[in-house]
Parts: sequence; structure tokens; C-alpha cells
Amino acid sequence: MELSYPVLGLWIILILGTLYFAFVLFKDFFKKRKEDKLEKEGSAVAIVGLSLFTQFFDTLGIGSFAPMTSGFRIFKLVKDKYLPGTLNVAATIPVNMQAIIFIRTVEVEPITLISLLFAALAGALVGASFMSKLSEKKVRLVMSISLFILAFVIFAGQMKWMPVGGDAVGLTGVRLIIAIVGNFIFGALMTAGVGLYAPCLAMVYLLGMSSKVAFPIMMGSCAILMPYASIKFIKANAYNARVAVMFLIPGIIAVSVAAFIVGSMNTYWLTWLVLTVLVYTSISLFLAYKKKA
Repeated sequence: MELSYPVLGLWIILILGTLYFAFVLFKDFFKKRKEDKLEKEGSAVAIVGLSLFTQFFDTLGIGSFAPMTSGFRIFKLVKDKYLPGTLNVAATIPVNMQAIIFIRTVEVEPITLISLLFAALAGALVGASFMSKLSEKKVRLVMSISLFILAFVIFAGQMKWMPVGGDAVGLTGVRLIIAIVGNFIFGALMTAGVGLYAPCLAMVYLLGMSSKVAFPIMMGSCAILMPYASIKFIKANAYNARVAVMFLIPGIIAVSVAAFIVGSMNTYWLTWLVLTVLVYTSISLFLAYKKKA
């Protein structure tokens, strides 16, 4: 598919944002390593395996934040306080790869695509400033509630309670305004450790757009916001640098493989598994919030 000039410009913005993010991340990582301040806990095998699994299925549209959150907690890789920051920082480069691939291959009306992506970015910049300052106890409560809401959205999709969408590749008028406001909210929730994919997909369906169009919109939304939101977490020292950096190469490999088989794999039962993990994680975070001061 030939890119229009606005979409080509968006493509370049995503690439430049990724490069800037990578510079900030590795600068911080090597500084921490030099000062012997890198986290040492957590199995490297678990980190690599979790990266391969979550980023592979993320590319298929399942979303990665829910299984990443559960994996981080089950294998004791990341402290709860650092969950939102580590989720965003670790997944930034793999998600940008996804967006670059799907914006190149799936047609979306440029005004719709660009306005939704920048709405998500604005929401994330507001949300990251707020989330990076929360205490561990408050992070647990915010993530517990948000994950439970996300679980309901996914459940509604599995039960076919949502409209099945249509064949539109763009929005105008009131529907476009609704989508912009929705993506602003979803962008803010991203910084709370709640994946954007499921609610964005639900919104796309509700507004009568093609399900295929959801891929560049939801992946592009995450890709444009994550570098800048993640940099806020890095500068606030609100993430696990070791886990985030170790996620990169396996995640890139997983995305590269999965991008070639999108659309040919039945993810119905896997989505139910993700839903189960989501509910479990939400409950465990809430119990931890109630238990610890």
C-alpha cells in the first residue's frame, strides 16, 4: 500500500520517537549499571520467555499488559510500585514495530488515524505525570480497578455483546469526536498499566469501523504515546531497568514472526485465557492493596 504524505509523516514520527526513546532508555540503563544500581532479582529465563510469549500474542491483537502484569508478579520480576512504568518501557519498541508494520499494510483514512493517535498521546502525557508519582498502595488500587474494567470489555467482546462493526475505514463528525475523546482516555489508562487494545477495539466496533482497521489504530495509538510516556517513567525512576532492557530483543523477534501470521490464527481460546489471567491479577492486586498499608 502506498502511503499518503500525512501517513508517511506519521510513520517518520513513530520512527524518530522510537529512536529518541531508545537513546534515553539505554543512557539510563548504562548509568545504572555503572553505578551498580540495576535490579538483580528475577530469572533471566523468565524475562525472556515472558517477552517472547506476550509480544507474539500482542501482535495478534490479544494485548500484552495483562499477561505481562501477571508474569511480573508470579515470577517476582517487578515490584508492584514499578509495574505501570515497566510495562510501558518494556513494550515500547516492540509496539512501535507493530505500528510501523500495520500502518504500512492496512488502509485507514488519514484524518481519523492521525487524530486518534495524537489524542492517545495527549492522554498518556497527562496520565504518566500522575501515575509516576503514586505510592505502591495506590498503584495497586488503580491497576486493580482498571484491569477489572478491561476484563469486562474483553468479556463483552467474547460474548458478542458488542456490535460487530462495519466496513468503514474512517470517521467524521460526532463519531470522530467520540473516538478522539475515547482514545484520550485510553491513552491515560495506558500509563496505569492497562492495555489500550481491548477498549480501542471495542470503540472501533461500536463506531461501525472495520475490525481490520483496529490494528493500525490501536497499535499506532500505543506506539505514538509510549515513547514519551515511558520517558517520564524513566526520568522519575519508576520502572525496572533490567527487566525493560531484557524484554527488547525477544520482543522484537516475537513481533517479527507474529506479523506474518496475523489473521491466520484463531485466538478465541487464548483470549479466554487472557481474560482469566486478567481477573486473577485484578483480584490479587486488590487483595495486596487491602493487606498492606
